[in-house]
Formats: sequence, structure tokens, C-alpha cells
Amino acid sequence: MKQGIHPENYRFVVFKDMSNGTTFLSKSTAASKETITFDDGNEYPVIKLEISNTSHPFYTGKNMLVDTAGRIDKFKKRYEKKK
Repeated sequence: MKQGIHPENYRFVVFKDMSNGTTFLSKSTAASKETITFDDGNEYPVIKLEISNTSHPFYTGKNMLVDTAGRIDKFKKRYEKKK
């Protein structure tokens, strides 16, 4: 492994799945201005996710469709047949 190419500033960060509200604690170098109090009572920076393993259909086994920004409606509108 090459020396000096990996970041040194790993810290604990809470990742929050915005589609179902699930949170989990991990280490990351991602920057965040927001903080959240985690289950252990400590305050950590929070990184908001649109989808995670708790809401992704592949991991849940359910055909749940997550439409965060109206993407499906935009697609249908763009490619609908002209009358």
C-alpha cells in the first residue's frame, strides 16, 4: 500500500437514511456542519443519505420505490407520447 495517499482525519460520524430515519455510527472523513445526538448520548456530525442498506430494495427484499426528487414523474413527463 502506498504511503501518504490516505486521509489521516477519520472521525466518528452518524449516517442518517432520510427515507426511513435509520441512523448508524461509522468513521468517515466527510465534512458536515450539522450535528446529531446519537443513541449513546454523544453528539456527532451527521451525514444525510438518500438510501442505505435499510431502505434499498436489494437488501430489504421488498420492491419499495424511493422517489426523492420526483424523478419518476420527470421521466414519465419527458418520455410520454404526444397526443
